[in-house]
Amino acid sequence: MRALFSTLLAAAALLAAGCATTSPRHSPSSPVGAESPAAPAEQEIAALFDRWNQSLQSGEAQKVVANYAEQSLLLPTFSNKPRITREEKLEYFDHFLKTRPSGKINMRQIQVDRDMAVDTGLYTFHLAKTGEDVRARYSFTYRRYGRQWLIISHHSSAMPEK
Repeated sequence: MRALFSTLLAAAALLAAGCATTSPRHSPSSPVGAESPAAPAEQEIAALFDRWNQSLQSGEAQKVVANYAEQSLLLPTFSNKPRITREEKLEYFDHFLKTRPSGKINMRQIQVDRDMAVDTGLYTFHLAKTGEDVRARYSFTYRRYGRQWLIISHHSSAMPEK
């Protein structure tokens, strides 16, 4: 839990600092001239939503949860219960996927650093089972593990005003 808190604190610091969409090739803690991974482009981070959305459309909770880091937090759209463990996320998505959702970004702001990124904005879920469209606010915080980006925090809440 402490590691999760530290990760979320780091993500909040990125937001507060208004992290740039590009970053230098070296950081103050690394020697000048030492190569560190380049910051990803905004398009690479935007594609992570597409990956997540495609996993939703697969109808398989396992594929959706594979987008989340082992230590991650999901604050879901259609549940008041925070989902911390893999099993809790699977339970949520097993239920949510029965609505046959697909998401569409309405507006977004992406902030990128070398190993962390935040994608925040508004999206709409179309629920094919009922034909309903649900507008919601979202934030995805990603951390890069080697070459793989995983969600470490995901908040989604239905828009309070019609």
